[in-house]
Amino acid sequence: MVKLSACSPDVTVGAPTAELVGAQSVEMLYMTGYVYILESLRDKRLYVGSTTDLRSRFRHHRGGFTWSTKRFGELRLVFSQEFSTIEVARSVEKKLKKLKRRDYLEKIIKERKIRMRV
Repeated sequence: MVKLSACSPDVTVGAPTAELVGAQSVEMLYMTGYVYILESLRDKRLYVGSTTDLRSRFRHHRGGFTWSTKRFGELRLVFSQEFSTIEVARSVEKKLKKLKRRDYLEKIIKERKIRMRV
């Protein structure tokens, strides 16, 4: 940490402490985020998720390494949307999961856009 004595003796600059950022790393807060929707080819169930690396996350889902989608069988990516940060993407994901409305998810897939306030 560096003290900025020229500006103000009380101002410090450097990496935020764990107390300020919680469990997330500082870099993670500023990474581009994605909200995505997967569909089970077996029974057409939908799954909503968020990630910073869409390609890698989809491989995890398809490989059976993700507990929540393991039982879905073969999956396909039916929708994804980019957000400015992973924090925003996770907020949108949480709201979509709270809705629990297939019709709303189908509308998002059809319109190719999530229209929701963050």
